[in-house]
Amino acid sequence: MTRSHLTRTAVATAVAAGLLTLSACGLGGSGQSGGETRRTGKAAGEITFRTLQLKPVYTAYVQGVIDSFERKYPEVKVKWEDVPGDGYNEKLVADAQAGALPDVVNLSTDSFQLLADRGLLADVAALGGADAKEYVPGAWEQFKLPGRGDGVYAYPWYVTPEILTYNKDLFAESGLDPDRPPTTVEQFFDYADRIAARSGGRYAAFMADPKGRLPGDWQKMGVPLLNEAKDRFTFDTDKAVAWAERMKDLYAKGAMPKESLLKADDINQLYGGGRLVFGPGSPGFVKDIKANAPQVYQRTRVAGAVTGTLGHIGIYAQSLGIRKDTAHPDAAAEFATWVTNGPNQVEFSRRATIYPSNAQGLADPRFADRGDGKDAETLARAIGAEQLKTAALDANTPVQWTSQVGDAVAREMQKAIKGEEDPRTAVRRAQEEANRLLAASAGKR
Repeated sequence: MTRSHLTRTAVATAVAAGLLTLSACGLGGSGQSGGETRRTGKAAGEITFRTLQLKPVYTAYVQGVIDSFERKYPEVKVKWEDVPGDGYNEKLVADAQAGALPDVVNLSTDSFQLLADRGLLADVAALGGADAKEYVPGAWEQFKLPGRGDGVYAYPWYVTPEILTYNKDLFAESGLDPDRPPTTVEQFFDYADRIAARSGGRYAAFMADPKGRLPGDWQKMGVPLLNEAKDRFTFDTDKAVAWAERMKDLYAKGAMPKESLLKADDINQLYGGGRLVFGPGSPGFVKDIKANAPQVYQRTRVAGAVTGTLGHIGIYAQSLGIRKDTAHPDAAAEFATWVTNGPNQVEFSRRATIYPSNAQGLADPRFADRGDGKDAETLARAIGAEQLKTAALDANTPVQWTSQVGDAVAREMQKAIKGEEDPRTAVRRAQEEANRLLAASAGKR
């Protein structure tokens, strides 16, 4: 259904050059010479709907949504195709080059960035059928692009918010109050310091993973990622340097597994084995631990995500884009809004650990249900929903922060954390390389 962080990163890096070439050759994905897609006034014709790794688990659900849509719009035929997560973006690139993108396409964050930033998707705000007020705060805005005005280039679909998960026994063993989890990045680091001092090497606080922590940590700390024109990175600040210095100190003290800096350890295994205090910040992780490590599940607490002083949280979002040169814009737009409406998203959430981006759907009573207040999975669902309703969403990693940029920044931060490079120098070099990549990308469009 979703891919691992590392898989998303590798795929996006591999295909970025292909899309840049595609754009440079003038194949913007539209047969309308750059003009915006417009409705004709009638929903009719055959459209192709592509999803990402939903079969066979969610076949009945998706087919049911399609069947009900076709009953309402008898002149529309929806052809559903589901493709594996591995190679998904490469397939999108190949289809774009061949003029064969689906009419309605399921996009993860990286594939949205790769396609929309290069003019391959229709402006759904212009197509109509939905607007910002129908979605949770920030979801609609997440699919805008710098320099494109009020254009929105995908309908928000399902989202997964960030929460905080932790082992309450290890928390207490470290001299911390399980009823007072950290709420800011700085406090999170303070707690990790205490954990490292008390654990004696028997367990760690969290995974190093600078690629996964950035730019989210910096955003939460108020580090400005970009200038006002959105054409240069500006994160070389005292706050970013302080982050690198703190990570270096914590790493040296054993707050993070040493090997987690350079390779992908199985965080589920480490947490499930009682060797990590903080687990992944995902409601789905809580469900996995319940099934695979029931003893540790009984020790698991959940709380609101570490937000920082700005009140921001992270979300992982899926969306539905419309091919810019679709021959059936009315059918495509009506279908995308049908899939993403409140009732259909709520039904999806009953089958998967996801949340509706649709505000009506998120208002369903099941998302407010805390049960007896003791079951971590039930609490995780309610806490995630609360945050989606109220918090600003800054997991909308800017389109300029490509996988190449993320890799470049992570390399420099790894040097700083290992003590191979001064943190201030590492942050400066990371910004220089990020701006070099940004300028190179802009020059090829």
